[in-house]
Amino acid sequence: MQEEVKLKYLSYTLYVFGAVFIVGIYIMMRWIFPSGFGWTPAQPEYEHMIVGVYATLGIFLILAAKDPLAHSSLIWFTIWSSVVHALIMLGHAIVDETEQMHLVGDIPALFLVAIVLAYLMPRKKAAD
Repeated sequence: MQEEVKLKYLSYTLYVFGAVFIVGIYIMMRWIFPSGFGWTPAQPEYEHMIVGVYATLGIFLILAAKDPLAHSSLIWFTIWSSVVHALIMLGHAIVDETEQMHLVGDIPALFLVAIVLAYLMPRKKAAD
């Protein structure tokens, strides 16, 4: 895929992921798939913290969508923090059988965010 096209899709993707981070995580935790996005038993303090952090990140991803190249460090932070978060959750899901629904919930969602953004993010070209 051409870099210009990837950059356009990256911008759209940042808007979508930003919106999902702002409202979607809370909706998934509370109503749609609580066992795959929340802890068992429910921990409101954890949920408030994670929703607040991801909503803030979502706002900044939407702002970054206007000029993704100027915000590459934020995008790479989102990629790598998503991988780290997914790996930590994977460890918990393997060790704690009450958390295994995360294997089909937030773990694949976090890897999806990382993979899509990493694929769309332009690589720096070597100086000529």
